[in-house]
Amino acid sequence: MVVRVQIENFDLSTEIRQLRENNPQIGAVVSFLGLVRDLNDGQNVSAMELEHYPVMTEKALQDIAAQAAARWSVIDSLIIHRVGALLPLDQIVLVAVASQHRGDAFAACEFIMDYLKTQAPFWKKEQTSTGARWVDARESDELARKKWQLD
Repeated sequence: MVVRVQIENFDLSTEIRQLRENNPQIGAVVSFLGLVRDLNDGQNVSAMELEHYPVMTEKALQDIAAQAAARWSVIDSLIIHRVGALLPLDQIVLVAVASQHRGDAFAACEFIMDYLKTQAPFWKKEQTSTGARWVDARESDELARKKWQLD
């Protein structure tokens, strides 16, 4: 289980290769890659700033990865979340889950993302044509998280 919070970009192919490298038990790898969009809630987004509390954030991400591993047959997982200044098309987050079978990998990956969108201690500020604004979790994200009964 690898968790990284970083400013630097990452290479998707390299990260997935390292996750599955030299483990013949892995039969499935499911990943999610989140990107900065140029439009949110009807407004153009020119940049985004992601803030977090070091140590607290990593601990929270490790906890959710451990919860996923306890619920499903997960061989390994990877969470990379970027912080700092980002532009449209930049990569924000990578979640990848390796397991013997695709069902466990899909479910664990979705579970981790639903948690990240609503519960992880990140704060997102978007720069729009009308100024800067803080972004809250969407109601649809909250509903997705609730299906896992995380409360």
